Amino acid sequence: MAEILTMPTALHGQVTQRLRQLLVEGQIAPGAKLNERELCEQMKVSRTPLREAIKTLAAEGLVELLPNRGAIAVELGEDDILNTFEVMAGLEGLSGELAAQRITPEELAEIEAMHYEMKAAYTRRDLSAYYRLNAAIHRAINSAARNPVLTATYQQVNARLQALRFRSNQDGEKWTRAMQEHDRMIEALQKRDGAALRAELVAHLGHKRDVVVEQMRTAQTVNAKN
Repeated sequence: MAEILTMPTALHGQVTQRLRQLLVEGQIAPGAKLNERELCEQMKVSRTPLREAIKTLAAEGLVELLPNRGAIAVELGEDDILNTFEVMAGLEGLSGELAAQRITPEELAEIEAMHYEMKAAYTRRDLSAYYRLNAAIHRAINSAARNPVLTATYQQVNARLQALRFRSNQDGEKWTRAMQEHDRMIEALQKRDGAALRAELVAHLGHKRDVVVEQMRTAQTVNAKN
């Protein structure tokens, strides 16, 4: 009986992860409607697990469910972006400060290993792998803070920004700066310097915000000319 019960759960998780990746990496554009038939064909699944995945991602903030129109990929306006990044910077900063005090040697070693993997992905310009490891490092720092209320809030707010954070690394020069910032984050964490790690994380989120807003304004200018 246990095996029968876990199969739908595993399928739901796989479909959710795949759909999340499509949204985060921009393969489904912000504001675009999710075509259930095409997605089912692409993932080779029925509509039931796909619809469950859509509900999950709607709860995360990546998808918006519209009455009589189905689901669309969330598209944030500039004010939404500024406000959300402002909150996220505070959450990241607090996570870093607490993690520096509470992290275990095992947790630090795991974060260091992911950091080296991420640098390798950066070197070979594998943005998908880089982002996956980047996000995992930020989650691990948050987890090391050992504050369940902070983690729940962090996950909720961060879900709204995943796609934007991914696209912010598509500029080579800014990607290099982000990698350098991560080097300094790890150094501060190794020194258990909570104040330094907080400052690095807040600055890091500020730079992400600036890149995202610049990209949005550039796209709007291009669209207005066309």
